[in-house]
Amino acid sequence: MIQTPYLLFLGDAPDPLAAKVAQGIRDWRPEFALGQYRMEGCNADMKLPDLSLAEAHAKGAKTLVIGVANRGGVISQKWKDVLHTALEQGFDLAAGLHNLLRDEADLVETARRHGRTLHDVRVPSVQYPIANGVKRSGKRLLAVGTDCSCGKMYTTLAMDAEMRQRGLKSSFRATGQTGILISGDGVPLDAVIADFMAGSIEYLTPDNDADHWDLIEGQGSLFHPSYSGVTLALVHGGQPDALVICHEPTRSHMRGLPGYKLPSIEAVRDMALELARVTNPACQAVGISVNTQHLSEAEAEKYLKDTEARLGLPATDPFRHGAGRLVDTLAAI
Repeated sequence: MIQTPYLLFLGDAPDPLAAKVAQGIRDWRPEFALGQYRMEGCNADMKLPDLSLAEAHAKGAKTLVIGVANRGGVISQKWKDVLHTALEQGFDLAAGLHNLLRDEADLVETARRHGRTLHDVRVPSVQYPIANGVKRSGKRLLAVGTDCSCGKMYTTLAMDAEMRQRGLKSSFRATGQTGILISGDGVPLDAVIADFMAGSIEYLTPDNDADHWDLIEGQGSLFHPSYSGVTLALVHGGQPDALVICHEPTRSHMRGLPGYKLPSIEAVRDMALELARVTNPACQAVGISVNTQHLSEAEAEKYLKDTEARLGLPATDPFRHGAGRLVDTLAAI
């Protein structure tokens, strides 16, 4: 088990979105987030106390969590001095990067000398089966997006919290490193061998009660040239009964790809439905989740109203305004 509370390491994150791991933990497990550690040049701020390693350790922090998800998921050489010092001062390290802590011989040796633990969240712990497409009992919702990092995890977490408050049966199913750090379990999907990705999602969402909903955290985008494969594995392996389309309206291009414009919500809805109906012909699009964090309240209200009128589906920001309207749609499925 990863020891809490955490000191969230923001490193030299170039922008707030690059620190999405830290942001997710701060928003959904604030009791774990004791403070943040930022290096020179960091352009992310979680509005947590800025603490040195010594200050954080004195306040009871147990684990330094790498809260940055950079392109390619690498451990920057600039971070190494901080990581070594953290181990020497009594911290464990936790990360969800593709570049594993355990593959860095110098960090392994420092951890060994000081009796500390390295936690790599992005490592599959199960031998997943190949997907078989057999229909499973229970119900499933998948969040799909126009882009990466546009609110898919927040949408399913918010819906799960709302359903639990109502006394409904639901489970948040994490499929990425941040979701796993928040929930304590899940599948690190983009680290699963390609042939077994869809099977891992079948494994994650097994047979369940007829009135139980698995709320599956989405990844990537069907339209993203870099990450569409992981999205398709979720669509087919998840066999969703319902889709929520997630969108961030202020972006001018796909995350990390300036040459690619965002697809329309309609295009994502239509493609996702066509592909989802390969494994579940009854799949429906039930709502639109809009990440309005960069819009004023008036701008957000207008955008949501216009989107809802255009698509004929409830449109809301579930983190800003609550997930009740999205949860309401599930009663008819």
